[in-house]
Amino acid sequence: MLLMRPAAFAALAECDPARKVALTNAAWALAAEATPLADGAQSLAIETPGRPAQPELLHPADVPRRRLGSPEGRAVLIHAITHIEFNAINLALDAACRFAGMPDAYYRDWISVAKEEAYHFTLLAQHLQTHYGHAYGDFPAHNGLWDMADKTRDDVLVRMALVPRVLEARGLDVTPGMRERLAQHGDPVAAEILDIIFRDEIGHVAVGNRWYERLCEERGISPAVTFTTLMREHGAKIHLPLNREARLAGGFTAAELDALER
Repeated sequence: MLLMRPAAFAALAECDPARKVALTNAAWALAAEATPLADGAQSLAIETPGRPAQPELLHPADVPRRRLGSPEGRAVLIHAITHIEFNAINLALDAACRFAGMPDAYYRDWISVAKEEAYHFTLLAQHLQTHYGHAYGDFPAHNGLWDMADKTRDDVLVRMALVPRVLEARGLDVTPGMRERLAQHGDPVAAEILDIIFRDEIGHVAVGNRWYERLCEERGISPAVTFTTLMREHGAKIHLPLNREARLAGGFTAAELDALER
C-alpha cells in the first residue's frame, strides 16, 4: 500500500517544479484518505530538498531589487514571491517527512499545507510567464527560508516555533502591503493571487501554532517562555508592525502579540 509520507518524500526530493507540484498533489490524495496510515515511525530526512538548477541562489543582501514602476521591477517581485512559495512547498514537505513519531493528523496537516503552497506556486509561475514573459528561475534569489529549516532540523517543537510562527507569520504582516502596491501599479491579477495566498497562510500559521502548543503541553513547558528562548538561541527576529488581526486569526493570542510588540 502506498503511504503518504514516502509519497511526500518523493515530492520533496523532486527537482523539477512541475513534477514536484504533481507529486505533492499525489501525496495529498493519499493523506486525504480517512483510513489511518501508520507510517510515522521513521524519519525521512534529506540534506537538500529537490530544486531546479535555476534560480541562482545569492546571499540575501546581494539579490538585486528593482522599483515596481517598471514591468521588469514587478516581474522581479513576482519572481521573488514565486521562489518563496517554492521553498514553502519544501518546508511543509520536510515537516511531514523529517519528524518521526507524530500523529497521523500532524502529517496530514503538513501535506495539506504543501498542497496549498504548490497551488500558490503554480498560480504565480503561470502569471509570471503569461503576463511578464519570464519563467521561474530567470532572476536570482536567496535561500533564507531553507536556512531556518536547516537550523530547526533536530526538533519538531523548534521547527513549529520558528518556521510557522516566525517566517510564515511574517507573510501575514507584509502580504497586504505587497498586494496593494501591485494593484496600484496595474497588476490586479497578482493582487488577486496574493489574496488567495494571504487567506491560506492564515491557516498555515494556525497549523503551526496548534502543533507548537500541543508539543509544549506534552513536554510540560511554557509556550511563551520557550518561544522567547528559541528566538534568542537561533537569532530569529520579529519585525514590526504586526498584522494583529491576521495573527489572531492564525492562533496567536493578544497577550503574545502585546509581548512581541514590546
